[in-house]
Amino acid sequence: MLEICSWDCMADTKSRKGRLVIISGPSGVGKSTICREIIKRLDDVYLSVSVTTRPKSAAEVDGRDYWFVSEEEFQQRIDKGLLLEHAKVFGHSYGTPKEKIVEALEAGKVIILEIDVQGARQVKATFPEAVMMFILPPSAKELAKRMDHRGRDAEDVTEERLNGASAEIAAAWQYYEHMVINEDLQQAVDECVQIIKSKKSQT
Repeated sequence: MLEICSWDCMADTKSRKGRLVIISGPSGVGKSTICREIIKRLDDVYLSVSVTTRPKSAAEVDGRDYWFVSEEEFQQRIDKGLLLEHAKVFGHSYGTPKEKIVEALEAGKVIILEIDVQGARQVKATFPEAVMMFILPPSAKELAKRMDHRGRDAEDVTEERLNGASAEIAAAWQYYEHMVINEDLQQAVDECVQIIKSKKSQT
């Protein structure tokens, strides 16, 4: 069950100079790695770090991969209107802090949001000009292999995520402008960078 809430007070986007780039994809597809590589390759790019109540894995860094908070703190952020969008996925809450997004937009930066499909649709409703990119695995078998390799989830959670991946991919074909297959990492990064560059030239 997915619960979504978006911030509707940012509808006046014409006065904002930056551009939002939404990058989504199933768990384990390599979204975070691609986002970090994009940041290395482009200037004036801000990577939004989401807030989550999900437990931090040993390989993750607070403030780099996510801001890890308690359910109580997450709810406080909702109550104070500090999130652009938020969703509950696989039993954990995820949200996008909005203050830094506003600052980066007004500074003319490209802002990358690494969020799920449902959250992306909410942001797109507020920012119709947002660029939508979805990262695809080369195959379902390869996705299962990558999820197993990262070893972050229990077996039942991994199975749940794999079952949800097909529905997420099906929805992405309806809503996303750009579908990027992450079979070769550098090739996928190159494709994402070129898409962003082409959109920047249109601003």
